[in-house]
Amino acid sequence: MSSRSSCASIFLIAELVLLLKMLAMASSLTLDEEAQLFRNERNDLIQLRDSLSSTMSLHSNWTGPPCYNDRTRWFGITCFKSKVTGVSLAGIQLTGSLPLAALQNVLHLTRLNLSDNALHGALPSLQGLRHLQAVSFAKNRFSGPIPAEFLALPNLSQLEFQDNVLSGTVPAFEQQRLAVFNVSYNFLEGRIPNNSVLQGFPSSSFDHNLGLCGRPLKKPCFVAAPPLSPPVSPVGNNASGGPSFAATSSNNKSLTHWMVALATICFIGLAFMVTVCFVYYLKRYTKKAKQKEDGDLEIEVKSSQSMPGQEKKALDLMFVDQERAIFDLDDLLRSSAEVIGKGNLGNTYKATLESCQVYAVKRLNTMNGMSKKGFLQQMQFLGRIKHDNLVEIISFHYSKEEKLVIYEYISGGSLFQLLHDNRGEARMPLKWSARLSIVEGIARGLAYLHQCMPSHKVPHANLKSSNVLIARWSHYTNFQPKFTDYGFYPILPSTHTHRLAIGKVPEFSQGKKLTHKADVYCFGLILLEVITGQAPSDGEENLPGWVKLVINNDWSTDILDLEIVSEKESHADMLNLTQIALSCTDLDPEKRPAMSQVVSRIEEIRAANIEIR
Repeated sequence: MSSRSSCASIFLIAELVLLLKMLAMASSLTLDEEAQLFRNERNDLIQLRDSLSSTMSLHSNWTGPPCYNDRTRWFGITCFKSKVTGVSLAGIQLTGSLPLAALQNVLHLTRLNLSDNALHGALPSLQGLRHLQAVSFAKNRFSGPIPAEFLALPNLSQLEFQDNVLSGTVPAFEQQRLAVFNVSYNFLEGRIPNNSVLQGFPSSSFDHNLGLCGRPLKKPCFVAAPPLSPPVSPVGNNASGGPSFAATSSNNKSLTHWMVALATICFIGLAFMVTVCFVYYLKRYTKKAKQKEDGDLEIEVKSSQSMPGQEKKALDLMFVDQERAIFDLDDLLRSSAEVIGKGNLGNTYKATLESCQVYAVKRLNTMNGMSKKGFLQQMQFLGRIKHDNLVEIISFHYSKEEKLVIYEYISGGSLFQLLHDNRGEARMPLKWSARLSIVEGIARGLAYLHQCMPSHKVPHANLKSSNVLIARWSHYTNFQPKFTDYGFYPILPSTHTHRLAIGKVPEFSQGKKLTHKADVYCFGLILLEVITGQAPSDGEENLPGWVKLVINNDWSTDILDLEIVSEKESHADMLNLTQIALSCTDLDPEKRPAMSQVVSRIEEIRAANIEIR
């Protein structure tokens, strides 16, 4: 009896072990499937990224995992429970064409908005995306038919195709949830499907498609009447002895064919001529517009040349160092000018004088009503501040119509361009040692500026990566950062402050008094940008908050830019610099360090980094 009981127990244990193994295998399979779905989703998004170009530089932004729970680092992406549910890239000057199978593995996608860009080619089929609710391809250059696969998307409530060059017919959409629908301003043709869904939309949803007809448009669809059959004379009964009707009909058909062919050729020729004229005038208009923009500095040459001598003197330049007064305003206005920057303070031009000397000229757009004397004193004061990491002010000009500041010209581009331009496999990565050298230079320059301007509330006030210029490119690891746009805070109206970099500091949004610690916060944002490769957006994304969240969850290396994450021997230095950045971006200004302290801490990290190398 005991033997049987023992055997039964062994058999039961064996069954339990087998069951546990099967459960483990099933669980492992589920995890593997989840991981594969995640990889497929990310691969589709990367494929979309690589097929497009934009001013947003998606290559630098769409890196790493797209979702972390309900949060994301990726511009235009919405997440829910670690799944991508929204892609919104409207109005960011996207160019390129979409893969036909784009986003088919983003299975939980509910919203897709690519409107108001310059995308071309065929529309993607979006096959299998059953959760899609809102889709907008409006205001692009998409061509070809509307894919029939859209008919199988059951949850559509919004579908916008207006302002494209789509052709073909309107599919018979019957999704009962469809509340917004627009195909206006295209080249669609044929009868609008007569179903309850499409007939429920106004005529404006279908306007400006010359070939469309039927309700709700006030354009009926005409059905061509069948040709009348002419009477046929019996053979042999032609009393006149002339040719039979059959022969006459044959000649008429031949004549008709020739007339149709001739009319077609004439129409094509006319269309070709219209197209040529349109392209010619478009190019001419574009060229004139560019000449106008680039030549803004030259517009006043004639007026200045026609002025009396006394008025001309009033329009001349003031130089910080009179020994460098080797050109005047007329020389500047006669120079060739090229727009190299459009910022919140005004446009910046590259001016090449007839003597081949090159300067950067900033035309200030907005001032707070400061007198000419006050403006000149402020510029003289700023011009006397000399440091290796500050762009030097050469001269300036004040008149009722114009306020100009002339700087030394820095040809190496900006830190923003260095970090974010041309991201991809072909790009040479910006090494950690170079990044560390750059931020050390910025810190030194800002510390010196604070030392020279102790009475100013916010000495710089507009410190950001696009205002940090790179002066030396002789070696790829040898960069000299020089920041510009400093010292303008006192001459700007208070209504303009939110457009500056200090508009992002917490105390500004809280209406508190601004101090030099606002500059420290802006410097902290630059540090995080250099470490993560992510630019702080103008939206609601809080880069310091995101970095704190990741570090607190022991995923510290997840914050690192993909270009430097492989330099494992420097991870400790990267995380030490991150701690400096977080202290600089503390919500309490009093807890932020002084820039002199920041310089010392960065110098310690850099010294250790040099020893490792």
